[in-house]
Amino acid sequence: MDKPSPFQAGVNGRCPACGEGAMFDGLLKLAPRCDVCGADFESADVGDGASVFVLFIVGFLAVVLYLLMEVAFRPPWWGHMLVQLPFIPLASIAFLRPIKGLLFALQYRHDAQEARLDD
Repeated sequence: MDKPSPFQAGVNGRCPACGEGAMFDGLLKLAPRCDVCGADFESADVGDGASVFVLFIVGFLAVVLYLLMEVAFRPPWWGHMLVQLPFIPLASIAFLRPIKGLLFALQYRHDAQEARLDD
């Protein structure tokens, strides 16, 4: 059986080994193993990598949105707040799961592990 694309499996939250089982056990918690093929997910850990990517992506989008609103409408400061305050957390939540899944699937596919010093 061919392994699924890590990009497709990661963004869809599917097992990087079979592409069928669920990768997540909840909103952002990785499952201990695939419920279809039994692949072990304990060895890989994404850490804070997904959060860093989301921070940069959403930060960039928030600045672009601010500038577009300022040029097009020239709203008062509270007008920006009405748009930015819901946009930033909602965009962060929307991007975090797919990016975490993508990083995990790439890490799983390439068998990436913690760095270890040679004895």
